[in-house]
Amino acid sequence: MTGSRVVALGHYQPAKVLTNDDLAAMVDTSDEWITSRVGIKTRHVGGPDEPVDELAAHAGAKALAAAGLQPSDIDLVLVATSTAIDRSPSMAARVAARLGMGSPAVMDINVVCSGFTHALAVADHTIRAGAATRALVIGADKMADIADWTDRTTCVLLGDGAGAAVVTADPSAPDTPGGPGIGPVLWGSVPEMGNAVRIEGTPPRFAQEGQSVYRWATTQLPPIARKVCEKAGIAPEDLAAVVLHQANLRIIEPVARKIGAVNAVIARDVVDSGNTSAASIPMALSKLVERGEIASGAPVLLFGFGGNLSYAGQVIRCP
Repeated sequence: MTGSRVVALGHYQPAKVLTNDDLAAMVDTSDEWITSRVGIKTRHVGGPDEPVDELAAHAGAKALAAAGLQPSDIDLVLVATSTAIDRSPSMAARVAARLGMGSPAVMDINVVCSGFTHALAVADHTIRAGAATRALVIGADKMADIADWTDRTTCVLLGDGAGAAVVTADPSAPDTPGGPGIGPVLWGSVPEMGNAVRIEGTPPRFAQEGQSVYRWATTQLPPIARKVCEKAGIAPEDLAAVVLHQANLRIIEPVARKIGAVNAVIARDVVDSGNTSAASIPMALSKLVERGEIASGAPVLLFGFGGNLSYAGQVIRCP
């Protein structure tokens, strides 16, 4: 069976940077309060003339350039986002138009913070089924548009950005040393706790039950992440990197430790970028690769979690 592989990555963030001191001038908070509770120092915030599809298109264009492909080479575009205000055209359709693509299949996937790992699995399955050969998978969110800037417990968390991956068919995947380019997905949810993370109302606003999410993430997710490694046939100690959803440094560090990835580089992009929802995993991974912190072909655990109290993870080979 044909497998699939991530062959290139790209990321993009708006130029405007909002520091903790900037936020302290807006709400009752401080750099010490934010850093001690969530580990975030800065976040990028887009303006009204920077819609979600523009962020996504910039990241997608960089990934295509890194792959040495033209937009016309792509036959599937998936955009994971929860901040698309319009129902139609979809963000994927708008990205395809911005990049001048031919006639790709276009779909948005809304699983909030675990959207990218869900979308990556959909791309992998689609390619394995023979319905596509080259996919552009993007996680993009503009959280500033849905932030309640009067709520110091949530507005300090959020940032804007996009990350993208080019996924191609890989006929040699079953025989590739160390396993396929994209390993089996493990995904699921806790429907009865779905209200713990919400984007609701008109205009929509982000809200969460922070303590419930923290307890769920730090206690329930590590064994699930270890099962992701088991499905991929790799021991946690053999992982070269772990890229979790960049929600909160106080979640990322204990979860990574409990997984047992003792030799892995742990992505901590949340410190500089905040919580960018579906953008966080591809953006953090793209930066690690750009800095040369992961060797090509090395195994990397991607694990998204959050809204809907959903999760999805897979082990991939670094492009």
